[in-house]
Amino acid sequence: MSSYQLDHLQYLETESIHIMREVAAEFERPTILFSGGKDSICLLRLAEKAFRPSDIPMPFLNVDTGHHFPELNEFRDRRAAELGGKLIVRKVEDAIASGIAVPTPGEISRNRLQIPTLLAAIDEFQFDCAIGGARRDEEKARAKERFFSFRDSFGQWDPRNQRPEIWNVYNARVNPGENMRVFPLSNWTEMDIWEYIKREKLEVPAIYFSHKRQAVRRGGQWLPVTDIVPPKEKEEVREMVVRVRTIGDIISTGLVESPATTVDDIIAEIAAARVTERGSRADDKASEAAMEDRKKQGYF
Repeated sequence: MSSYQLDHLQYLETESIHIMREVAAEFERPTILFSGGKDSICLLRLAEKAFRPSDIPMPFLNVDTGHHFPELNEFRDRRAAELGGKLIVRKVEDAIASGIAVPTPGEISRNRLQIPTLLAAIDEFQFDCAIGGARRDEEKARAKERFFSFRDSFGQWDPRNQRPEIWNVYNARVNPGENMRVFPLSNWTEMDIWEYIKREKLEVPAIYFSHKRQAVRRGGQWLPVTDIVPPKEKEEVREMVVRVRTIGDIISTGLVESPATTVDDIIAEIAAARVTERGSRADDKASEAAMEDRKKQGYF
């Protein structure tokens, strides 16, 4: 008799598909948070496998800070159209104009302003669940998350008040105004993501691969040169061969010097890396608990 055994990626895929289907069964108005980044690209592939040949039964939602890489937005729009999904984009600029988001004087980063913009979108469409691509290996605050992460009527997260998840049984009950954030990729690692991209032959934005770009040395890392925050006097500026490991705002996404031009190159590079991918995100370096503080306020 031949035995049937799942390999590592197949097990992760099966677990994530089960969670996707659980969301579709338990919630009335779920959405998938889709940015066009590598993790959300894998989420959409898992959604295809969970629901095809039917349509994916939930819209895609993206909060656009106005500081995104142009390559990322182009990919986001094109991929959503290819899948025939409904893409909802809510812009931080519009939230500022309407008074939903209030910037602090002198504040350049719009990371904090994503919080009220996202919560307003959830309220606007009455979403009771938002599926995201966060992984526990990314950052210590995310390591505290359960698969089903409860948010109260203010959209806030309490890491000390989470629901038990025993034997893959999930408590999806929410009262009106409350919602759940669900993370099917929780047990995946950065290496798993890239191996899955390779196996599934998934397209990713070109900025994940080696390319030439003007970079400025700031805060101990190389950041893209932009018109939003131009280089200051005496700051070192170089044209470099770089890529990104994780994508956030263009003003806070660190660049890594890399010759990686293929997925195999990236996998080999990650295997030898000694710095986590979010180690290149300037917005996570504001304090030791920067991510956890944002999540408690309602951040993705």
